[in-house]
Amino acid sequence: MSDKLSHFDDQGQAHMVDVSGKAVTSRIATATSWIKMSPETLAHVTAGTAKKGDVLGIARIAGIQAAKKTSDLIPLCHPLPITKVAVDLSPDETLPGVHIETTVKTTGQTGVEMEALSAASVAALTVYDMLKAVQKDMEIGGIRVTLKDGGKSGRFEA
Repeated sequence: MSDKLSHFDDQGQAHMVDVSGKAVTSRIATATSWIKMSPETLAHVTAGTAKKGDVLGIARIAGIQAAKKTSDLIPLCHPLPITKVAVDLSPDETLPGVHIETTVKTTGQTGVEMEALSAASVAALTVYDMLKAVQKDMEIGGIRVTLKDGGKSGRFEA
């Protein structure tokens, strides 16, 4: 692994990395997050009784939108032709809360890790927004890349 950060030029100024010389390859990234809540709050999710509506369905759509808008949110990210975004939300009584796993795919010159992370983060934030009237002290965490494949650096699996 190089010690040089790719988003800084020789003068230390931030810049968007030039990926024009990179090969176009199939790329995939997965990321995870979780949101912890009380068992009573989780019961609203599983019973479908949250006042704002379908918590998991809305969070899934929000995660998809976040992946598509990542380059608008993260200043040095490239806009990418995303070919797939999947956002899976699983209620877990042992947490208690919701586990989130996102998968993003593209065929391009740079990876989709930031898109997967954005999707996982915004999906968790949306769950919070949907349930904050019931519980304000929910905790979001575990945001990380769990898989990255494609491109020159090859495969990473957490």
